[in-house]
Amino acid sequence: MDKKQEDIQPIVENETTPVTEPEAVAEAQVRYAGFWKRLAAYIIDFVVISFVFVIIGFALALMGLVDLNQEVPMEKYDNTVDLGSILITWGYFALMESSSKQGTLGKMALGIKVTDYDGQRISFLRATGRFFGKYLSAILLMIGFLMIAFTARKQGLHDILARTLVVNQR
Repeated sequence: MDKKQEDIQPIVENETTPVTEPEAVAEAQVRYAGFWKRLAAYIIDFVVISFVFVIIGFALALMGLVDLNQEVPMEKYDNTVDLGSILITWGYFALMESSSKQGTLGKMALGIKVTDYDGQRISFLRATGRFFGKYLSAILLMIGFLMIAFTARKQGLHDILARTLVVNQR
């Protein structure tokens, strides 16, 4: 064989070298956050959000924008409060989970974070989809949340829909 043919010959690897798929190695090293840990993180987040709502309520009352003694038709009050609470809660979860911290205060306190299937930070859009997917999980008699306890990767319905994982930090 001349030099030119030798240069284009395929390189044959040693047959005894084990071949490992990067996905299999990465999958084996991931520690998924379980149901109880995630529930505890949610309880912490619920307390944080409730505290924010109380502060906002007091601030509005002090500024005179809300008269606590005034009678307001319940339908008007409910719609305003519902919309406001959804927007604040959505902002909290979507901004925190798509941030460099990859989790809410509750998740950070317990050492867990939200990732995509490649272990990377999720986008704000994906975090938004994940947040609103929780409403579907709740509507289905909370089964979407209970799935966390029984799926191999500890995913709820909202995680599956958004293609996200909640993992323990290393």
